[in-house]
Amino acid sequence: MCGIVGYVGRRPALPILVEGLRRLEYRGYDSAGVALVDQEGLWVAKSAGRLYVLEQQLDFTAPQTRGLGHTRWATHGAPTEANAHPQLDASGRFAVVHNGIIENDRALRKYLEQKGVIFKSETDTEVLAQLIGQLYDGNLERAVRQALHEVSGTYGIAVMCTFEPDVIIAARKGSPLIVGVGQGEHLLASDAAAILAHTTQVVYLDDGEIARITPEQLRLTTLDAIPVTKAVEEIEWTLEQIELGGYEHFMLKEINEQPEALENCLRGRIDLAEGTVHLGGLVDCARELTRARRIILTACGTAWHASLVGEYLFEEMARIPTETEYASEFRYRNPVIDDGTVLIAVSQSGETMDTLAALREGKQRGALTLGVVNVVGSTIPRETDAGVYLHVGPEIGVASTKAFSGQVAVLSLLACYLGRRKHMSAASAMQFITALSQIPRQMREILQRADEARAIAERFGEHNNWLYLGRGFNYPVALEGALKIKEIAYIHAEGLPAAEMKHGPIALITEGMPVVCIATAGVQYEKILNNISQVRGRGGSVIAVATEGDKEIRRLSDHVLYVPDTLEPLQPLLTVIPLQLIAYHAAVLRGCNVDKPRNLAKSVTVE
Repeated sequence: MCGIVGYVGRRPALPILVEGLRRLEYRGYDSAGVALVDQEGLWVAKSAGRLYVLEQQLDFTAPQTRGLGHTRWATHGAPTEANAHPQLDASGRFAVVHNGIIENDRALRKYLEQKGVIFKSETDTEVLAQLIGQLYDGNLERAVRQALHEVSGTYGIAVMCTFEPDVIIAARKGSPLIVGVGQGEHLLASDAAAILAHTTQVVYLDDGEIARITPEQLRLTTLDAIPVTKAVEEIEWTLEQIELGGYEHFMLKEINEQPEALENCLRGRIDLAEGTVHLGGLVDCARELTRARRIILTACGTAWHASLVGEYLFEEMARIPTETEYASEFRYRNPVIDDGTVLIAVSQSGETMDTLAALREGKQRGALTLGVVNVVGSTIPRETDAGVYLHVGPEIGVASTKAFSGQVAVLSLLACYLGRRKHMSAASAMQFITALSQIPRQMREILQRADEARAIAERFGEHNNWLYLGRGFNYPVALEGALKIKEIAYIHAEGLPAAEMKHGPIALITEGMPVVCIATAGVQYEKILNNISQVRGRGGSVIAVATEGDKEIRRLSDHVLYVPDTLEPLQPLLTVIPLQLIAYHAAVLRGCNVDKPRNLAKSVTVE
């Protein structure tokens, strides 16, 4: 992994490739490279480090109209120029870019070495390039097909060669690829953002499919050469949505977009006059879903935290036993999937490898599968029985913000939808969706006081150890707050259920240590006040997130960030925003790369 761009057409390819790679920088990477091809041969430039290092080597007047580009997040081998993509075969006539992991690369490497092949990199991708070069007999598509029959693992690959300079062959298994359709040109990318400036007409490749792309033609087949017919689809995002729009960082832009994003998420899905929830993506499975005896939510990272909120929502409102599973663990266990089990896969990108594998495991064992996903056309919604899109717009910052809000909002709608069909009264449903409809306005109120979060970041940003405490619905928010400050400010932080602090972690508290306590009005309010007192008694500095009008909390806390009052199940949608802002400002003040934090990628499509 991480980013692929390709172009075949009439225009000079290099500016298009570099522009596409620049739009993929947000996904995280540690090296980059491009290759151009014509009848004269391959021209390749690669570098370790950021894209601007590569750009210094490039001649943007290059006339070639075919090419590939790649940003790499290292898996096999260090982030060096030699390991950067594109990788070439021994003849220098075949170029390959690749996202994913070839699991049997060692065996294939040994086989090729026995045939006299000398490798120049540590990558599994070079194995593919060398194998394709060995198998080529005058037909690039056939050589790629034969090579892929020999490999195990995951891949999104693109291949070109000097013998067929008008052709790019692309294939997918477990790593996303889309083909953009233009006039006399085609583009290839692992992410729509890379090609959105040139076309909104795309074809999504599914696993096990191969695309033969020329300026005038796109031909799709399966790995076994069976023809595939697909409709051209429209990308729903706009170019303006993936640009900074005057903000210093995408993360800050996306934090501030949350009110509008939530309005878009809720639009057309709640009927305030009737007190009902409408989820069109669930119509075909509504009867089976209503009979659910058990729900499993599976996700990774921030989506797991949103899913944990969902667990509390489903049990509170729909009275359905629910558990939240790390997808990376679920896929390797022997999970119990009995009759009436619904598995919900939650993912911003819809391509998260562990979540996709967990989904497939649940589906194979007979669960009804749903997707809660942001990216339209991604793999998870294409493989689930039904689902709900977030519709919060593209999220470019690696640290998720508005996607978390969208996931919690969709799970809230789903909990109300199920609750109303089981035991929830019309009055309770009306109260819930009325409160939910007010959340965007309340988010704007919090964002107007963003300077308060900045002041806390300035006061405590140099501390390298933080605790985040919450109870009930706000325990997942404590986890999410800790994750945010870890991801982008590189501060060690732990999120805990507040009551668990005294069972060990209280030993960590030292004089002046920042401890963020989410202490909004609710059934456990008095309990968390006791936890705050315990923190103060050990010298910790308490930063409280509290409900507007709460004066008692000021007596016990060193700093208070207020949020508007709402129903307890909806509080995570508000309490998370101050924590996002604290993490953002702490990262800026510490000089961190907010949108591209070290070692992280936006969409994790490898194990």
